[in-house]
Amino acid sequence: MSDKTRQWVVLAIGCTSIFLVGLDTTVVNVALPSIGRELGLGIRQLEWTVDAYTLVLAGLLITSGALADRVGRRRIFRLGLVLFAVGSAGCALAPGLETLVAARVVQGIGGSMLSPVALAIVVSMITDPRERAQAIGIWAAVFGLSMAAGPVLGGALITGLGWRTVFWANLPIVAVVLALTTAFVPESRSPRPRRLDPAGQALLIALMTTVVAVLIEGPRAGWWSGPIICAYVVIVVILLVFPRVEARRAEPLMDLRLFRRLPFAAAVSGAVVIFVALNLTLLLGTLYLQRVRGLSALGAGAVTLPMALAATVCAPLSGHLVGRVGPRLPLRLAGVSTAIGGVLLIGLGDHSGLPLLLTAYLFIGAGVGFANAPITNTAVSGLPPERSGVAGGIASTARQLGAAIGVALAGGLVADNEPARLAAATHPGWVVVTVAGAALLLVAQLSPTRPGSGARPGRPDASSSPRPSAAARPV
Repeated sequence: MSDKTRQWVVLAIGCTSIFLVGLDTTVVNVALPSIGRELGLGIRQLEWTVDAYTLVLAGLLITSGALADRVGRRRIFRLGLVLFAVGSAGCALAPGLETLVAARVVQGIGGSMLSPVALAIVVSMITDPRERAQAIGIWAAVFGLSMAAGPVLGGALITGLGWRTVFWANLPIVAVVLALTTAFVPESRSPRPRRLDPAGQALLIALMTTVVAVLIEGPRAGWWSGPIICAYVVIVVILLVFPRVEARRAEPLMDLRLFRRLPFAAAVSGAVVIFVALNLTLLLGTLYLQRVRGLSALGAGAVTLPMALAATVCAPLSGHLVGRVGPRLPLRLAGVSTAIGGVLLIGLGDHSGLPLLLTAYLFIGAGVGFANAPITNTAVSGLPPERSGVAGGIASTARQLGAAIGVALAGGLVADNEPARLAAATHPGWVVVTVAGAALLLVAQLSPTRPGSGARPGRPDASSSPRPSAAARPV
């Protein structure tokens, strides 16, 4: 096999792994009603089956990349595949909530070892700048497709063979990827691996988990109940301690100085809000279509098809626009599209026409497709190479945190409502989607005006911190 062919085989391996990671972020949404019926679980309990995976994935992305650079990328990638398969089998066999959530945690640990590490492997093998740009473009399109296509594929599997098939289907794919990795992927390490930051890692996961727990449990326990007040205190303490811990480290998990750049802070916020909008839409839409309109999992998944198609078409177009005119125009298109989709659904009722839903999903999918490339560009724009990897890793973490928050918000809105009241209960959620679109317009205003522009030379952003791994770059 020629070197060129081997490079594209490795890209196919990486894209398959990232497709699995993205798919399992959203595919479970359409399965939640089926899981709830079989295991006797309510909406609040079911939210943890989604967020257990997303929170662990978000929290470990940067650390998994740094660990791979230190001990070997292929080794960590293969371990991630094994853990992802073990977690998938555990989900498929789960007799109850505790086992299902624990298995989703294992899946999340494995997923954190796949998405950044596979990209690092691809980048290390494809050295030609033009081919590398093409490879990263394909990578981004596959990830966006996987997130949007999850409900469609999940609905097809659930309708035919039940919700456990969603997890069993991962196993043969993982087996093939594992075999191909052993045959074609060479071992590689970073010449200057970043140090691990266990204290920062623990604080980050604790912060994200506590925030999501408040959003899930707050409506049930009461926003000023004892446990929720304790959670508020934990959040405040971590927010005070985390910057101090990170400031004392030469190579922190998160370089918080990056947030001094207004475009970077805006881009990270944009990553959170667009994934809040996406995952809130997917979960509210799934529950509405199945519990109110009586659609099957396949029918509910099929309604999201315009979202998947729009995201797939708009993602490469967005990348092209970023390269030609900079990030502002695609971010404005993302904001307007997302806001239109939210506005269309604010008055959703029990008998609203499906064309309304299809149109709204089309606009929201376009918003997701247009948003990803300019957000990543804005996050890393103007930074020297030794800091762009960390910036991209923070943006990727922000996306997954947004996904977890979106699921938590959606569940909080509809958890205690009967089908007769569920449509009205979703209305605040569509307001949130609309506000997310408006927030993207603000992010656009704070973004660089030209391709590749950013921080002025000589600013503190160009400090000589050690070069991070390619594994920390965005998925």
